[in-house]
Parts: sequence; structure tokens; C-alpha cells
Amino acid sequence: MKLPELAKPITKEEPCARHYTITPFDPNGHLFTVEFRIAFPAPKQRLSLPNWIPGSYLIRDFSKHLIDLQAYDDAQTPLTVTPVDKSTWEVDSSGNAFTIKYQVYAWDLSVRGAHFDDTHAFFNGTSVFLEAEGQRDFPCVMSLKKSPVCVKNAWKVATGMPSLEVDHHGFGHYHAENYLALIDYPVEIGSYVEIDFRACGVPHKMVLTGVFNCDLERLKSDLTTICEYEIRLFGEAAPFDNYLFQVMVTGSDYGGLEHRNSTALICSRNDLPYEGMQKPTEGYLQFLELCSHEYFHSWNVKRIMPKAYQNPDLSQPIYSRQLWWFEGVTSYYDALILQRCGLIDEQTYLDQLGKQLTRVYRMPGRFKQSVADSSFFAWTKFYQQDENAPNAIISYYTKGSLVALALDLLIREKTQGKKSLDTVLLHLWQHFGSKGIGLEEFEIERICSEVSGIDLKDFFTQLLDQTEDYDLATLFSHFGVNFTLRNMNSLADTGGQGNTQEQLAVDFGANLEETANQTLAVRHVWQERTAQLAGLSSGDEIIAINDLRVTSKSQLESLLKRAQIGDKWTCSYFRRDELRQCRLVLTASTTDRVELSFKEPRMPQNEGAVWLENPSNGVNNDV
Repeated sequence: MKLPELAKPITKEEPCARHYTITPFDPNGHLFTVEFRIAFPAPKQRLSLPNWIPGSYLIRDFSKHLIDLQAYDDAQTPLTVTPVDKSTWEVDSSGNAFTIKYQVYAWDLSVRGAHFDDTHAFFNGTSVFLEAEGQRDFPCVMSLKKSPVCVKNAWKVATGMPSLEVDHHGFGHYHAENYLALIDYPVEIGSYVEIDFRACGVPHKMVLTGVFNCDLERLKSDLTTICEYEIRLFGEAAPFDNYLFQVMVTGSDYGGLEHRNSTALICSRNDLPYEGMQKPTEGYLQFLELCSHEYFHSWNVKRIMPKAYQNPDLSQPIYSRQLWWFEGVTSYYDALILQRCGLIDEQTYLDQLGKQLTRVYRMPGRFKQSVADSSFFAWTKFYQQDENAPNAIISYYTKGSLVALALDLLIREKTQGKKSLDTVLLHLWQHFGSKGIGLEEFEIERICSEVSGIDLKDFFTQLLDQTEDYDLATLFSHFGVNFTLRNMNSLADTGGQGNTQEQLAVDFGANLEETANQTLAVRHVWQERTAQLAGLSSGDEIIAINDLRVTSKSQLESLLKRAQIGDKWTCSYFRRDELRQCRLVLTASTTDRVELSFKEPRMPQNEGAVWLENPSNGVNNDV
């Protein structure tokens, strides 16, 4: 990396041309202070804050949290700052060096924004660092200053940003090769717990912030296994010199966002492994899948990426129909890698896959929106879902994962196991990702056909642009797997292997949530099913069925188990503060839960079509 101006000590006399200084200033007010000095500005220098963060396709207007922007020249003379639009300002600098100072309100406990209180501080660069127009490609320095709360609590710094000169707690000076790099290194500051390990010789770290109890050795072992597998899947060496997992542990949250050599995660404390745990819990498997997913993005998204996102305009949406690949393929591999690593057995994997497929088959919206349109309209329809979303849209994560599964099985079946989706991924890595070449629209579909040697035009037309269900049952049968659609056996049934409970003959047709008022709140209703046909809507609170009080989903489930198709119930409910009644006519339960199991005897129809029994990582290294 050529950084001539960074070779000098960072002092008042020898500042960097683009120097950011950030301080966790007020934990009670949740305020960071930021100073941004530009040594060589334009006479009318424009500054802007991103409106969205790469990897999360929603206009978030981070600038709404900026407070009291003021600019000064080196003589501390105030300069005129003029707002241009909601996230852009112009400084009348006359071409002389100046510093702009402002505060950032940080109270977004998520992986996308900034959060600061007396327990920790966290920020993404998109929330705090203004960009100087015309200087995106120039090197930047970030100086992270201590404040009294940092000193009092002996807080440490965890970030993937390369350091220049820092103290033993990590406060000091860091550098980034350009502005896009600067905003791709989130920073966690606090009294976190650390796990250090190496994967294929590369230093890795996980830091966990929050209140929790965790078997750190088990987590360390499982993370090492996952990371080493993924590095070897794409081929050593890893595309980074070190890697950081930043984890915020709360009571019930879940999510992650990928970065170039790190990921920001948030999870429930109940999802972490505990001492003495024998079999992985559902929550822990979900957390491992999240880690696997975001780590996989180090290749598939951060480097194998759409050309349109390589140098993005962060002021407005950038549309792509390719998100089904980047999130869907990654979602397909996140649990599959756990199976390949030996962290779960094959039937457990099939059960997890069944639940993932159920999230597609439960959505009537899959018949209304194609997965290509789901990708394209992510900015509005997917990221701004309302109560009718299940009836109107499909997720490019879940439907994209189904496409990836079908594509993998089809390639394996048609080539007698000589090629797979792994083969395509490795080709994309070798010819695009590792070379920094972005992918044009429709290019992935063409590459899949070329690399596999199969004409996949009709396949992609059906699965990407159309909305009918694909024949997964026949495809799975080639691999000795039964694909079954069944009725739900309880209101909590999310698919996968059924239990001994009898399947429900009737369906209430709504997502319900128990409230503190001992009512059942309607969250979503499904089209042309019991609740919607009776006139129930999102926000209604059910209080009684057939003049008997109902306070829990278990009570309602007991009634459903005794009911028959066509039974008529009287439902009493509140809409806002108005007491109302409706007549429910129970409709048949929908066969939308996916169950996968191995055929007996377990023999695939095509002798070469092996799927889960991979002796190695399944990659065709001759590509």
C-alpha cells in the first residue's frame, strides 16, 4: 500500500490530508464528537454523509443524527457552511485547509448504525464520517480518542482497520486506503470478552459485548472449523490478513452485516453455547449459521460482487436483480457448511434445510413476486415490509437459497457429480473476485451455463423471472431424499421433521402474538384463509372464541385440534378501542411445511449424483 503522507508522524505540524478524529464524548447523551480536517479542499468543498450502508439496501438517512456542523480554518476563523440537500453541505474554504466539527447521536443498537452508552460504543463509518467530494480515492487517517468513560472503564478497541500508532487498549491512529475502505471497518469499544484463534494460519478474533454466559472453548473450536473450511473451499490464501467477529449480545436480537475483514453481529444470549451442552441447541445452530453466512460474504459479496456496487453512489439506491445470488447462495451454504464440517449430521442438516424451504412455501407472496424482482425492489418492498408482505413479496434470501439448492442439485445430477455449485463459485472467485472484476447484470446466469456445460436458460427463466413452484421432489429423488409438503402440527411448527403430534386439519390463517394484555394480537393474515375471509386484520386483538376467553396460542391450538373444516366460530376482538365480532369459517390447513428425509434403502437413482457425502470440499480444482 502506497501511503506517502502516512509515513510521517501524525502531528499538528504534519497532518494527514484527510484526517478524521472521533471521540466517544457523552455516554448519557449518546454523542460522539467528530472532527474532519481536509488539507487540500476545493474552494467550494462539498461534504456528504452516506444515505445507506453497503450490504443493507435501504435509504436510512444517517445524516439525521448529525448535530451542530461548524467549519473553521487553521486560524480558527469560522467558515460558511451551507446545506445543499438532506445529507450534503458546502463549505466556503477558498481552497484553504479547514476542519469541520460536529456531533453524532448514536442510539441505534443494530449492526448498521452507531450506538453509545455507559456499557460500550460502536459505530459504522457510514454513520459518522463525512465524505469529501472529489477525494474518495485518497488515503484517510482515523484518530480514536479516549474520553473519561473510556478511561474509567478501561475500554478496549476492536476493529479490522489497519493501525498506525495505538496504545495497548487500541486508542490512537488508524489508516484506510480510501473513503470506501474507511467506512468498511466498524469499530467496537468496550469491556468485551475476546476469543483468539487461527484459521489456516490467519489470525482471527471474536469479541462479545453484553451480559451472557458462554462456553468459549466450544465456540472457539466451532468457529475455527467453519473458517478453515471456507478458506479452503475458495482456496488458500485467505483474502485478508486477519479477521474480526464483533458480537453484540442482547436478550432477543439477531442479525449481521459483512465487511471486508470483519463482520458486525447481534444475537440473543440464549443462542450462545453453554458449559455442559451436549447437543447444539436450535439457537446455537442459528448463531453458527449466522457466523458462517457473514464469513462466506468475505468472498461472495465483498469480492465476488456486482459491478454496480464496486464504487457505489451512497446517496441513492443502486438497483440490481442479482441479490438472489449474493444473499441466496450464501444462505444456502451457511448451514450446508456446518454439515460438511461435521458440526451437524446429515439428518439434522435436512431438518434445517426443510425449515429454510418452509419459509418460502409458507409465503403466498411467492406467487406474486419473482426472486429477480425481489432483488430489484429490495429498497422498498423487502426492506420496508408491511403487514401484507407475506401475501405480496418473497425474500431473495430464502427464495434465492432455494434457487441455489436447485442449481447445485441439477448441476450435480446432469454431470454425474463431476461439477457442482462449488465449481461455479470457484470460477467466479478465480476470474472475478480475486481480480477485483465486478459482475454485470445477467452475467452470473451465463457463467453458470458455461462452467457447468449445461444449458440453464430455461431453468433461470423459471426460477428467477417466474413465480410457479419448481419440482424439487423429483430433483431430490435423484439423491435419495424424500421431499414432502405436509400440514402444520402446531402453531409453532416451522417445518422440518414432524413430531408425533397429529397434523391440524384446519388453519386459522394468521400469525398471532401473545400480548401483555392477555390477548392474541394479529400480526399477519394470509389471503383467502380463515382469518382474512372473516375480516380480521393486522393489529386486531382477539379476546374470545365462541364466548370463551382466549389468552394464549396454546388455548387456540387446543380448539383447532378439535375442529373440522367448515366449522363456524364466533370471534370477539378489539380493533383499536372498538369491540367487534366476526364469524370464522375454518378453512383447510395448507400443506406448506417442508419435511426432508432419506429414502430407504438410501440409494440415489443416479450413481454419480452424490450430494452430502463429500469426501473433500467438493471443489473442481481444474476450473
